[in-house]
Amino acid sequence: MIAPPAQPGRFIALEGGEGVGKSTQLKMLSAALRARGMAVVTTREPGGTPGAEQIRAMLLDTAGDGWGPRAEALLFAAARADHVDRLIRPALLRGEWVLTDRFLDSSRAYQGGGSGLDDGDILALHAIGSAGLLPDRTVLLECDPAQAAARLALRDHGQNDRIGGRDTAYHARVAAAFRRFANADPQRFAIIDAGGTPDAVHARVLSALADL
Repeated sequence: MIAPPAQPGRFIALEGGEGVGKSTQLKMLSAALRARGMAVVTTREPGGTPGAEQIRAMLLDTAGDGWGPRAEALLFAAARADHVDRLIRPALLRGEWVLTDRFLDSSRAYQGGGSGLDDGDILALHAIGSAGLLPDRTVLLECDPAQAAARLALRDHGQNDRIGGRDTAYHARVAAAFRRFANADPQRFAIIDAGGTPDAVHARVLSALADL
């Protein structure tokens, strides 16, 4: 049995739409925390464990007919349940910082805001699968859609995954949902302007986490 750490770990999720720089900021934040002597685990959703990575491949593969919104939400919840049980909770019990590229609020924004599922249903799936675990801080990165599109073009060379390749109206609904969640829960969310250089954004992220 693992004894509770003297100083419990912290759980940080980086959220936002396509091309806002989550992966870049996660790497920079991880390096900054390690430089301060923190033990850090970096991960992503869907994914992070072997089982969840298999589900990721099914969800994002552009081949075939894809999944309906309800099946998609169930698959994301199943991947998250494995991720929480096998990686996130054990690391937090060891007193480590866990940084994840996406978590629950992406399901709420994409399958809820984007695809029209009820937010209460998505939260119920999370309560069943992951016992309702929430991050200590959710960093919501927002930037101008044109800048995000330019970043995506450089990163993906026009090759989007199944969800990233959905139309602009879908992604506008996703962005609006993220902002609603952040406005409704200012204690957990920090809204960060993701425009400008990576270093400038990184400084804003660090400032938003200073109290932790």
